Amino acid sequence: MEEKDAKGSEVLSWIRVIVIAVALALLIDNVFIINATVPSGSMENTIATHSRVLGLRTVYWNGSPQRGDIVVFKYPVAKALSKETRKDYHLHSIYVKRVIGLPGETVTIRDGKIYIDGSDTPLEEDYLPEEWTEMNTDQTYHVPDGCYFMLGDNRNNSADSRYWADDALEYGAAATQKEAEQFRYVPKSDIEGKVYFCYWPLGKIGGLY
Repeated sequence: MEEKDAKGSEVLSWIRVIVIAVALALLIDNVFIINATVPSGSMENTIATHSRVLGLRTVYWNGSPQRGDIVVFKYPVAKALSKETRKDYHLHSIYVKRVIGLPGETVTIRDGKIYIDGSDTPLEEDYLPEEWTEMNTDQTYHVPDGCYFMLGDNRNNSADSRYWADDALEYGAAATQKEAEQFRYVPKSDIEGKVYFCYWPLGKIGGLY
């Protein structure tokens, strides 16, 4: 009888350890760490297609995203749609892009260069993989307070803030162009965290900047 009780106690002890380990893993993954997949080439060559990346959720708890940060966030258009609609259009709910425009700024795109608040000096963007030719001129965006303007590094093949208003109209998230404009921008509350590291594929392991 005592032997059975001892075995039962040992099993219960192992169950407790497993439950605690699983709970800690879920806590870390959902509260502190971001583990995301980049399904497209929109961030190449910084992040390759199908890469897996790690980031921190805590970095913006007492601070704000800065220009140039690579962040994980909720895609504004998908957030406004039902689960069934997202499935019908094969939409991803989570995106990875680079922060370009900060709250209250005016972002101007002209001849493949970005200018902030009317500056004559364009942003230095040495992470672009090639000459920017798609949707690269005669565009001005006024970033609302509390929101951010996002672009992929692979500007010629990136579904980013330049296109989201059109997406909102196409998928039924907005009925008018005026309503659709709000979907270009990502509220801080929808930014999951900052990406720091790529761990897959093995040939692309390293820090991200």
